[in-house]
Amino acid sequence: MIDMVDGKLIEFIEEEIPKLMRETKTPGLSIAVLREKEVIYAEGFGARNVELNLPATPNTLYGIGSCTKSFTALAIMQLAEKKLLNIDDPVEKYVPLKIKSKGKSITIHNLLTHTSGLPSLGTAVILIARMAGIGEKWIPMSSMDDFYRHLNGAEREVVDEPGKRFFYFNAGYTILGDIIEKVSGKPYEEYIQENILTPLEMERTTFLKEKFEREEDKMTPYWKSKEGKLIPSKHPFHKLIYAPGGLLSSVMELTNYLKMNIEEGKFRGRVIVKPESIREMQRIYVEMPRKTYYGREGYGYGWGIVENFLGEKMVEHGGSTGVSSAYLAFLPKSRVGVAMASNTSGFPYSIVAQAIFAILLGKDPEKTIPPIRIRRRLNMLAGIYETYKGISRVKVVNRGGILFIERRDEFAEMNIPIIPEDLKLESYKFSIISNGIKTPVEFQVKSPEEIDLIIERNVFHKVRSK
Repeated sequence: MIDMVDGKLIEFIEEEIPKLMRETKTPGLSIAVLREKEVIYAEGFGARNVELNLPATPNTLYGIGSCTKSFTALAIMQLAEKKLLNIDDPVEKYVPLKIKSKGKSITIHNLLTHTSGLPSLGTAVILIARMAGIGEKWIPMSSMDDFYRHLNGAEREVVDEPGKRFFYFNAGYTILGDIIEKVSGKPYEEYIQENILTPLEMERTTFLKEKFEREEDKMTPYWKSKEGKLIPSKHPFHKLIYAPGGLLSSVMELTNYLKMNIEEGKFRGRVIVKPESIREMQRIYVEMPRKTYYGREGYGYGWGIVENFLGEKMVEHGGSTGVSSAYLAFLPKSRVGVAMASNTSGFPYSIVAQAIFAILLGKDPEKTIPPIRIRRRLNMLAGIYETYKGISRVKVVNRGGILFIERRDEFAEMNIPIIPEDLKLESYKFSIISNGIKTPVEFQVKSPEEIDLIIERNVFHKVRSK
């Protein structure tokens, strides 16, 4: 019998995910929810292949993008336990990275935590665009020699000394993959298979194109054009992408990985890594520049850490290759987790995961998860607005959590973001900033169906939602 919490969980997932898939033009999505050591919900939504209308399932293989980073970090911790490397070693001890950050050596710790002092150098953009067939930057990036030439030529890009600043740095994890190969004496993908995937019984999870293509239950990846059209694409298989974001897996097999993390390194009696290594991976070393509703948010080793999500630490990471995406999150204290993946990008995974965790903790997501309320309020405000007798018309559009006002007529042409006065949208007061001048914008919400928009001399009335 389904208990009350599970009933609320299923109701939320099966109502909200289809809505969000429609809103974000997501063709197929899979989800698995873990409580203790049991998968309490697993389902596929939509199509893993639109052209053939093949259904997504909990066993569909997707590219998980940067969720791969915690696997790479885990391998580094295993090698550190074996005394084959030290987390504080300078990177040039193992690989031909010549660049310094403000004269100081970049360490393995700096790469794990994205604190090298270097901003993104675009390696992932170059490779994903090329390998997925969605663009070409004409920068040599076909070998490890190309890769290090690209990095070593970026001396002028250094912003800060190591350890001072968070810059998400995909290239750092490519370097970590190279270090794993140098230290273990095995190809990166072989090391991960033997020391992580096989012990975790993740038999279908792979980096390899030939293995993925032999599978029947696998995604067709889709690229979204600027017009929102879904274009069948290719997963970006390449050695230089493996360590920062090349793994393909199913949400069901990813629950094994979540179990191991929640169990502090153990899985069905096997020790994958020591508990202290897991604890080291799941602590904040550097704070994120962005601010959230849940206290400090920072980065550990291959994981993002939210310090106070409803009174608990939340460990999470998202990933996207542009043509597929995924999200992993868990609460170590409450021993719950969620894995999600889809065959395109743009789905709001973190909001769904937070709502799921709220339900599992016996809380109401509408009251406790601010992004849910904000997203619904933004969508409520979006629509077509007209002045008296339709003399003037504007369109309010929600693009990625930011409202824009669009107007195109004989008197004006505008496409301007409007900035909320309070981030939780309690007041419905916004402003337009142009040439240093701030103009107030106010929505008067009488009901979800009756909304007025006030801008300077004009009062616009909402006439329809789209």
